[in-house]
Amino acid sequence: MGQQFFRYGKTETDYLTAHDPVLGAEIARIGHIDREVIPDLFAALINSIAGQQISGKALATVWARLCDRLGEITPTAVLSVGEDGLRACGLSGRKAGYMLAAARAVQDGSLPIHSLVEKSDEEIIRILTALPGVGRWTAEMLLIFSLERPDVLAFDDLGIRKGLCRLYGWDEVTRAQFEDCRARFSPYGTVASLYLWHIAAEGT
Repeated sequence: MGQQFFRYGKTETDYLTAHDPVLGAEIARIGHIDREVIPDLFAALINSIAGQQISGKALATVWARLCDRLGEITPTAVLSVGEDGLRACGLSGRKAGYMLAAARAVQDGSLPIHSLVEKSDEEIIRILTALPGVGRWTAEMLLIFSLERPDVLAFDDLGIRKGLCRLYGWDEVTRAQFEDCRARFSPYGTVASLYLWHIAAEGT
């Protein structure tokens, strides 16, 4: 199967432009953004753990190594290579431990990962953050890049905050400013996120 990208269109961009002309001008300038998604929930969870506190470029390198080493990203494959195999792909011992814990939870049924599709965003965040090493940000990335949930804007994401600062000329983003943006972008916060990441990356 070829690459799959986060699905959105004119409905979302027209709404965001009407509610935030500053963002709308950037949407018009940048055009459509293709952001790859990982439909398989377990693979997406492993990807989100790998991406904690590293750049997108670094994640791409680690992810390519993981895919090469494991073939298909499954709980069985993760458990079979073990901590040493995961670390050989460029992961820290801590992240390898988190991945192994997630794989065990899926394999023993304590994390019924495929049932997450039916749950609300906050329920999914609550279930996933019960896993070792999985915080709200990691769960939110799964919501975006696997489940394609439409209204996710992650306060804990440095790129999102950087994008907001560049967009509005702020030095930093207060929680109140962030919540104001979240309300304005809703119910299409995820599409706003795609553009904020792009804006942040242009400034690096």
